[in-house]
Amino acid sequence: MTEKPAALLSVEDLKVHFPVRSGILQRVVDQVKAVDGISFSVQRGQTVGLVGESGSGKTTTGRAIARLAPVTSGSIRYAGEELTKLRSSAFFPYRKKIQVIFQDPFGSLNPRMSVYAILAEPLEIHFRDWSKSQREDRVAELLNKVGLDPDHMRRFPHQFSGGQRQRIGIARALAVEPEFIICDEPVSALDVSVQAQIVNLLQDLQDELGLTYLFIAHDLAVVEHISDEVLVMTEGKIVEQAPAEQIYADPQHPYTRKLLAAVPAI
Repeated sequence: MTEKPAALLSVEDLKVHFPVRSGILQRVVDQVKAVDGISFSVQRGQTVGLVGESGSGKTTTGRAIARLAPVTSGSIRYAGEELTKLRSSAFFPYRKKIQVIFQDPFGSLNPRMSVYAILAEPLEIHFRDWSKSQREDRVAELLNKVGLDPDHMRRFPHQFSGGQRQRIGIARALAVEPEFIICDEPVSALDVSVQAQIVNLLQDLQDELGLTYLFIAHDLAVVEHISDEVLVMTEGKIVEQAPAEQIYADPQHPYTRKLLAAVPAI
């Protein structure tokens, strides 16, 4: 029997609880259990879809993996390395390996920075010995890769459409040559016609660069064609986990069936 390869990402009993404070002394009176004991793994080169309605805890899960939200307890292992115990300096190399594409392409791009500055910034942080010409070449390469004109690198975010801004966000995530990308609702703010273009771009980039995705969405229809495995999350817990074909053909949990029922018929 062939042994299953070790997962690139392994999450075990992850909890992210936020305190609720009240009164003049701001005493903790309760906790919001945004993520409440979830476990899953992602194999290298795979796309795992994490699906749930607003408030289900899916975005907090992604933020916890990227060290953008504090972990209350549990384990997050990346290529066998426990991340939750690492200090910021020790986690720094993983910021190259783990990147995030955010939901709102306009809100996540600094409107005062040109596209060149936005894409060159991570290069200046992670490749400090690069010359300006090397950075310019890399920015041009990134824009080409996501289907934008490198001649527009001196423009600002407001000069682009929503779909083009999300392509810039994808280029920024790709800048430092990551292995694993958390796609946090990357198409939910876009028109339906543009959504398909962005999903197709992400699939093409995955094939070309060997990327691994955690694809977060509230719409099961969006993750249907991109995901190998689907996790269904509600109230901080994963209630169903199965290969994508199985989720769509034979959903087991009532909440999964509810999400599928909400998918518009084409």
